This record gives sequence, C-alpha cells and structure tokens, in this order.
Amino acid sequence: MAEHPGAVTFKDNPITLQGETPEVGASATNAALTAGDMSEVNVDNWKGKVRILNVVPSLDTPVCDVQTRTFNQRASELGDDALVLTVSRDLPFAQNRWCGAAGIERVAVLSDYKERAFGNAYGLGMKELGLLARSVFVIDRGGVIRYREIVAEQTDEPDYDAALSAAETALKG
Repeated sequence: MAEHPGAVTFKDNPITLQGETPEVGASATNAALTAGDMSEVNVDNWKGKVRILNVVPSLDTPVCDVQTRTFNQRASELGDDALVLTVSRDLPFAQNRWCGAAGIERVAVLSDYKERAFGNAYGLGMKELGLLARSVFVIDRGGVIRYREIVAEQTDEPDYDAALSAAETALKG
C-alpha cells in the first residue's frame, strides 16, 4: 500500500496517509462501509444522488462534531437529490449513540472500522493514529468525483462553502 509521509498534520505533527487518493474527475471507488444496523453498504448504494462524503477522524471530538452538525444543517438547503454520508472509523454503535444525542437527521453515518476498505481506497488512513483523515468529497449522480479537500491540519474544519458549492453545481449538471 502506498504511503505519503507528512501528507497532513495533527496538532502540527506530521502524519502519514495510506492509500491513493482519487483525483477530481475520476470515478469514485465503491468501497464497503458498515451502516448503523451492521449491514454492509457501499458508496454506490446512493448512486443517482449527489453525495457529499464528509470524512472525520472521530465523531466524538469537538471539530468532527461541529463538522457533521454543520453539514447536517446545511444539507437541507440542497434538497432530496443530495445526501451527506459521514464516514469515520468509530464503531457503528458509538455513531448511533452520537447521532441520537446530536439530533442528526440529514446525514447517513457509516463506519470504516471493519475492513478499512474506504480509507485505503480514498488514501485517507492515518497510519500513526489508525483513524481517517478529515476530508470532503463531492460525487455527482454518475459517480464522478467533482470536489476533493483533504484538510491539511486535522484540527481545522473543512471549507464548507466550497464543498456545498460543488454539490450545488453537481445537482445542476
């Protein structure tokens, strides 16, 4: 597996990302994830919708909490043809508990804990931490990546406006 030392930082410490990150314009990889009911789902389960992949290290941290709540709130502006999929390596049980407490309604929360296929396919596995790197991808209805942001410092929030603008453009296209 490819490794990219120092690709991102966590609290200013260099972190190695594992895997190859797909480029904008490439087909999205249909990686396996685990839903809250422990069933296996894939990124393509929602093909035909514009998908915002909201990737966080752990929902149980302040920045990840804010990031997911922000996408939950702002996703309602996009309508029913768009969907936010929040992906972390938290266990599905913990994700369900967090969603219930946070009142999350517009976001599907998925886990990469089991096979780590998503992190490997999207080049987001943080070797030193065993978590996923904070990032956002926008995938159009046909499965093409239209936007990608891997947040350089993992304690920073992503550019919500840029991601949502890309989703709006994908909805029109």
